[in-house]
Amino acid sequence: MTKTAVKAVGVVGAGRMGTPIIGHLVRKGFATRACDLDAARAGAVKKLGARWAASPESLAIECDAILVCVGFDREVQELLAKGGALRKAKPGTIVAILSTIHPRTVQNLAKECESAGLQVVDSTVCRGGEAADSGTLLSFVGGSADLVARLTPVLRAYSSDVVHTGGVGTAQVAKAANNLILWACLVADHEALALAQHYGADVEALRRALLMSSCANGPLEKWGSQTMAWAEDDMAIAAEMAAQAGIALPQARVNREICRELKPRRYKLEVYGR
Repeated sequence: MTKTAVKAVGVVGAGRMGTPIIGHLVRKGFATRACDLDAARAGAVKKLGARWAASPESLAIECDAILVCVGFDREVQELLAKGGALRKAKPGTIVAILSTIHPRTVQNLAKECESAGLQVVDSTVCRGGEAADSGTLLSFVGGSADLVARLTPVLRAYSSDVVHTGGVGTAQVAKAANNLILWACLVADHEALALAQHYGADVEALRRALLMSSCANGPLEKWGSQTMAWAEDDMAIAAEMAAQAGIALPQARVNREICRELKPRRYKLEVYGR
């Protein structure tokens, strides 16, 4: 098993999070390759200074570390399953799963990939698109201390904070905890500001004041710039984790339904049919 420094980094998925991450990796001096199912994204990737790979297979064989930034559990499994594209990577390659998926998926894939010499970790990210643009993401990392230490310089290219959460899969647990609190805060913000608006308060002035109070929270600070696009998927993962553990999450269940109702309305302060 090689323990040499990571020099060549591949990114599978050049979407909203993957694209700025690619740019930061290039600026930090990593030989960066990227691929995406949408070939139209090749131009943006090349403009950032990265090489466009025709397929995940061709990317995999050239990299010391691969960051997986696809959207769903199924896509991650297809990439790393037996015969999957990333199984073409050379032994010793680190495969870091940035996607938000079930922790057991990561654990199962890590075990299955051992025979191919691949070292799978999870490295979820928090703080959203603006932090991705500025390179100030928070990265949770689940894996052995040696692997995390080897991968950390890569993560530091686009993260201002890197936290080792424990073994493989624990970064997904940390992200699930983050998401449960995130969506709960966003729902509470919607309700509070809608009530204030109804009673004639200056909503923006109140929002700024609340940020100085005991209820200050991230979504309130970024009010109007966040999207609920991933709320349903995030909550579904947390619900599945809770069901498998035999744990009741009643508030999360209610918030999931509210997020589903609010998603198309975004920041119009229209809650519960108003």
